[in-house]
Amino acid sequence: MDALSETLRVVRLVGAIFLHGRFTAPWCYQSPHADAAAPHLEPTAERVVIFHLITDGECWCELPDGQPPVHLNAGDAVIFPQGHAHRMSSTPGLPPASGARLQEVLSRRPRLLAYGGGGATTRLVCGYLACDARLAQLLLAGLPPVVKVGVRGSSAGDWLEASLRYALAEARSPRPGGAGVLAKLAEVLFIEVLRLHMNEQSEGRTGWLAGVHDRIVGAALRAMHSEPARAWTLEELARVACTSRSVLAERFQQLVGSAPMQYLAQWRMLLASNLLARSNAPLARVAEEVGYQTDTAFSRAFRREFGMPPAAWRRRQGNGGVPETKALGQR
Repeated sequence: MDALSETLRVVRLVGAIFLHGRFTAPWCYQSPHADAAAPHLEPTAERVVIFHLITDGECWCELPDGQPPVHLNAGDAVIFPQGHAHRMSSTPGLPPASGARLQEVLSRRPRLLAYGGGGATTRLVCGYLACDARLAQLLLAGLPPVVKVGVRGSSAGDWLEASLRYALAEARSPRPGGAGVLAKLAEVLFIEVLRLHMNEQSEGRTGWLAGVHDRIVGAALRAMHSEPARAWTLEELARVACTSRSVLAERFQQLVGSAPMQYLAQWRMLLASNLLARSNAPLARVAEEVGYQTDTAFSRAFRREFGMPPAAWRRRQGNGGVPETKALGQR
């Protein structure tokens, strides 16, 4: 399994579509910072990432701080990795419409919203992906404030759009399960945007996704994610990546932001936290599955990463606590 698939398998994702809009020019609406929307979208989430898919027409996306507006056509999707507040409009520079409070708009999902001046029509779908801080720190590091991709040009694009239209219609029907289908499609759309962005990345990008896409670093990441319990050495990882130890270490640090062996230790801890939170496996078994010979050594490493022993961390998870952790690849 590749590193992206393995990472998405381990971390918890919760997606949903919260708005289905039909706007006629001129129009403009303000989307708040993700931190402001999170309590109304997914109260228990550590991080919320907003995305939009344009299904008909065209529009513009504007961010603060004087960044140039982004033009969007039907089939384009955008995500906001750092959660920036932004405006969606028919023409840049329009003032946003005043309307219901955010809590009222998001009280029913998906919310049907239609307004504007009666001109050209734009239809879009707005959704979010809620995740824990570790996923955000891992996947979104190094990404620009706005990530735009043409979903319609991908092999999955037509299927995704058709499925979203069907699921939106089902969500308004009396039959149960429509919201669940939309939630899964939101997750698929988010992952597809990441995959497409990886393929479109230009030279000079850094971050975990850039590392996955890199020939040398990607090979080392695949090896570590495929066999996390193996007693990897830098020399063995370099051999897998068909390069020297010095080249691998330098390239890995440049893209991911940490040394390969440091990353491996942190990835093992992420796996361990997943096992502790989702199973009742004994500590000795968890330690073995993530590459530690004794539960004592495992407990010592876990305490360094999470600030508490694994047994205490597991109890805290059961009580609904949300412990802090250092970012994988933290600079």
